[in-house]
Amino acid sequence: MNNFIVEELLRQALREDIGFGDITSQAIFTDDHFSEGYLLAKEDIVLAGKDVFAKAYSLLDKKVKIAFRYNDGDKIPSGEKFAILEGTTRNLISGERVALNFLQRMSGIAGKTRRYVEAVGDANTVIADTRTTTPGLRMLEKYAVRVGGGKSHRFALDYMAFIKDHHVKAAGGITQAVERIRHHLSPFVKTEIEVETLEQVQEAVVAGVDVICLQNMSVTMTEQAIAIVDHRSLVEVSGNITLEQVPELAAVGVDIISSTLITHSVKVADISIRLK
Repeated sequence: MNNFIVEELLRQALREDIGFGDITSQAIFTDDHFSEGYLLAKEDIVLAGKDVFAKAYSLLDKKVKIAFRYNDGDKIPSGEKFAILEGTTRNLISGERVALNFLQRMSGIAGKTRRYVEAVGDANTVIADTRTTTPGLRMLEKYAVRVGGGKSHRFALDYMAFIKDHHVKAAGGITQAVERIRHHLSPFVKTEIEVETLEQVQEAVVAGVDVICLQNMSVTMTEQAIAIVDHRSLVEVSGNITLEQVPELAAVGVDIISSTLITHSVKVADISIRLK
C-alpha cells in the first residue's frame, strides 16, 4: 500500500468524523484521563488492516499505544481479544469510529475472499477482485483481497488493455479491436477481452489475446469455451459470481474467477472496541 495515499485517506476521514472536536468527550474527560481497552472479535474473522487501524490513531495522537496479537491474514475466533489499546480516553473514543470503519470493512473483504479461495478446493483457479470498489478506497480493498488469499485484477484503466463489447462494436469486430490495441500499445502490455458467444471465443483465440473473459455463459458453455481455447489463453469468468458457483466453475477448469461480490456486496466484520 502507498503510505502517503493511506495517510491522506485517514486524515480526510478523521476530519469528516471529528469536525472541530469531539464535544462530548471534551466535556466529560480531562486531558490526562487515561484508559486501557481492547479489540474484540464478535464473530470469526480474517484480520486485515491492522496497520491502517494503528495509523488512524497515530494521526490523532502519537501517544496512543496499540499492540496486536495477530497479523493480517490470520483467522481470529469469535470472542477473542486480539489487540490492546492504551491512551487518553478522549482520543481513544474520538478515533474509534474511523479506525473501526476501516478495520471492519477490510476484514470483511478478507474474510469473504478467504471463503471464495477455500471454495476452489484443489483446483488451480485463482480468485480475483474487480474494479467494483468503493471510490477512494480501492487500494485498501484490493489489499484486503490479497490478505484473504485472492489476487488483484487490473488496478485502474491504465494497467492493461481490456476490450469490452462497446470497444468491439466501435472497432468493427474483435480482430480489428485487437489489431488497434497492438498498433497503439507496447507488446509488453497484456490484453484481455470479454466475450459472450463461442464464436467470439474462437475469434479471440485466433487474435491471440492473453486472457478471454467469459460473460453470462452456462457451465456447459464454459466447458466448451475452455476446450476451444485449449490453453492458448487464460480463461476468466467474471461478474456477480456467488460463493455457491465457485466450486463448479473451478472444477471445469477456469483459470480465474473474478467476482464483484468480494468487494462490493460485503458484510463488514463484527469488531468492537471495549474500554476498561
